[in-house]
Amino acid sequence: MTFNFIIVKIVVSKTLKHSIMKPQLLLLALAIPAALCAQQPATNGNSGDVNINVQFYTPDIVRVTKTPTNSLGAQPSLVVTLEPQNVNVKKSASGGATTYASDKLKVTVDKNGKVTFALAKGTKLLEENSSTFSPITTGTDKGCFKISQSFKLAANEKVYGVGTIQNGKLERNNTETILEQSNLEDFQNVIQSIKGWGIYWENYSRGKYSEQNSIMTLEGEAGDVIDYYFMYGGNPDGVIALMRQLSGKVPMFPLWTFGYWQSKERYKTQDEIIGVVEKYRSLGVPLDGIIQDWQYWGNNYLWNAMDFLSESFPDGKGMIKRIHDMNAHIMISIWASFGPMTMQFKELAQDNLLFTFGTWPQSGISHIWPPVMDYPSGVKVYNPFPKKSKDIYWKYLKKLHDYGIDAWWMDSTDPDCFYPTDDDYEFPTGFGSFRKMRNAFPLATVSGIYENQRKVSEKQRVFIMTRSSYAGQQRYGSNMWSGDVASSWDMLRKQIPAGLNFTLTGNPNFNTDIGGFFSGSYNVLGAASGAKNPQFQELYVRWMQYGLFNPVFRSHGADTPREIYQFGSKGEPIYNAIESTINLRYTLIPYIYSLAWQVTKNDASYMMPLFAYYPNDAKTQTLADEFMFGKSILAAPVVSPQYTEEKIIKIDEMTGWDKQETGNAKSYPSVDFSVKKTADKYLPKGDNWYYFWDNKLYTGGQTVKVETTISQTPFFVKAGSIIPFAQTAQNTVEQRFDTLTIKIYPGKDCTFELYEDEGDNYNYEKGEFSIIKFAWNNKSNTLIINNREGSFSGMLQNRTFKVVRADNGKSTDVQYNGKEISVKI
Repeated sequence: MTFNFIIVKIVVSKTLKHSIMKPQLLLLALAIPAALCAQQPATNGNSGDVNINVQFYTPDIVRVTKTPTNSLGAQPSLVVTLEPQNVNVKKSASGGATTYASDKLKVTVDKNGKVTFALAKGTKLLEENSSTFSPITTGTDKGCFKISQSFKLAANEKVYGVGTIQNGKLERNNTETILEQSNLEDFQNVIQSIKGWGIYWENYSRGKYSEQNSIMTLEGEAGDVIDYYFMYGGNPDGVIALMRQLSGKVPMFPLWTFGYWQSKERYKTQDEIIGVVEKYRSLGVPLDGIIQDWQYWGNNYLWNAMDFLSESFPDGKGMIKRIHDMNAHIMISIWASFGPMTMQFKELAQDNLLFTFGTWPQSGISHIWPPVMDYPSGVKVYNPFPKKSKDIYWKYLKKLHDYGIDAWWMDSTDPDCFYPTDDDYEFPTGFGSFRKMRNAFPLATVSGIYENQRKVSEKQRVFIMTRSSYAGQQRYGSNMWSGDVASSWDMLRKQIPAGLNFTLTGNPNFNTDIGGFFSGSYNVLGAASGAKNPQFQELYVRWMQYGLFNPVFRSHGADTPREIYQFGSKGEPIYNAIESTINLRYTLIPYIYSLAWQVTKNDASYMMPLFAYYPNDAKTQTLADEFMFGKSILAAPVVSPQYTEEKIIKIDEMTGWDKQETGNAKSYPSVDFSVKKTADKYLPKGDNWYYFWDNKLYTGGQTVKVETTISQTPFFVKAGSIIPFAQTAQNTVEQRFDTLTIKIYPGKDCTFELYEDEGDNYNYEKGEFSIIKFAWNNKSNTLIINNREGSFSGMLQNRTFKVVRADNGKSTDVQYNGKEISVKI
């Protein structure tokens, strides 16, 4: 018999502690649509009976809620946008357990109320261990519960995701962490297993994640119910696709955002920021984005006024125009807090929409560190949850939008929360206390900008770079950077697994401050001297070469300037290494932008751990310093020094200093960056790999030693790949795509879809784009360039494809007019 909707009600003893009692009565009843429910007791406290609700959203997504009878019940989700589908579910019972099965999954609720998940054919995927509820009896969250849910993993089962935990590990086993958004660590509450399942834990409060001895536990400090979604995708790509089906697709970013971004903390005048763009143009070094950091509004009492009120920015609108005239774009810093003299602060305060906890900046005096607390700033974080707050925020931000700002840098969206008290966490948000809504703060504040900007303009795609992210934020044009990380080799190494785990939660958009943010320890010879320090130079170049394979390629930091000309002159090794890396990024733009379309259309990701595509290679399950960039490029950046030392050397510790007669150093010692080095890199088994720099072919399943230079970061291309390369240019506006190099990496049959559109509007949502599919037949050595599909305004009608083989260097030029053509090479 087939049941779409069944309720199983189990009436049990209410006096329980740390265990689940056996049911005393079993009653079958009709159900509400799309729900399968059972009732069990709480396992801790005096919360009474607990209703277990098992609800199929799709055949491979199941929601489980556990609701105490005296709870208000689950509240509307800020994350989940998917409506439950009408899933055909079969019910069976045996030994006191009831099983509900779709054509993909079986969910069993045993007589004690524990839930087990298995494949339709019976293979067990995951089982619950225990659930606990502790009633909250006072304060804003009175009537809610402290909750926890634990699960039993299989022996040696690896799990991933959770958030950007900065511990340098890829897997999330043997890990315990507090779940609270912060500058350096952010949490999405999405977990993946090497077995192909995923869980989204629907609780926004502060909490804890732990995995020890194959018991994985999720806790929340405040919740109405235990609420989680179980997904089976079969592999990481599949789980990510289901998470996006559940919580929203990823919109396209503008084409220019995939170019190079220059930033620092901070450009202090409009002449300075304009001068940086002018300098890049005069040097002929590519640049698409320039970023204006904080204080363009004047002072801390006007914090985040969202206007150019500083005397150093007398004509902000004219500044933006000048930058646009040089075919560059500008992103500007905005915050989740406001100074007491701003119009935003005053309007929000009228409706009690400002939190009470302390935040950055603490002092009204901006040029002295540490903060002078005799002059408190009075800056407060706004409450982004009510619609009214979001509308007030956008009302003032729209002035910058109307000036022509291209993108938003939303800083401190965690937000900075200094020395919070219990009273601060009790602050009512309109959706519960701040404690209860804590981790959804970035989702709420980002959503307000995206939704309001979409209302006023379809001609400009929304781009938001934010310091924090929660589940579902991928649907709001949001890219997260990893916060104000320190400038060190250790922190560079930690960014790789942090970014990969972030991707595994469903949001593909991740980047870091190239070079690290806090770099003052490298200024051995005085303020801002670090750009001449060989130790920082090497770190900066290697970090940039890692950033080359991030969705957003952005240099930023404090203490040490980051512009290319600060590191030397053309012809010098560090300058050349930076320039060549930027140029390489621009040649990859067709590959990256086509990958962006796969992210939007087919739920692909930019950066993925190797185990995602090589799950049978056990070594990949913990490999934390290599990753796939798309499905063809294996990035293997150098993450330890080859020319200098990892320990930062002080004046009295290093030989070779150029010293004055007083014995004080006046310049840094010379390091020969022209020397060639080698690096050991692992290649996963199952495919063969071409080393990009010499096209040498290696067999997978081994560690290989490859030659590197300061200008060349190790990366490989999978045998059986097609990569399009463009000519470099000073920016993507001027970049010409009428002649592309189509490089074939033989070894297997393969395809590639070249995606193109207008670059910066939402016409692609109306079907205005084109795709050219390339198909390589390895046996016949033939490339088929298929008929072009689709069209858009400004589309190239005719172009030249330079087809090149990586293995033997043979090449031929093909004139393409949109009609299918076959090339034997």
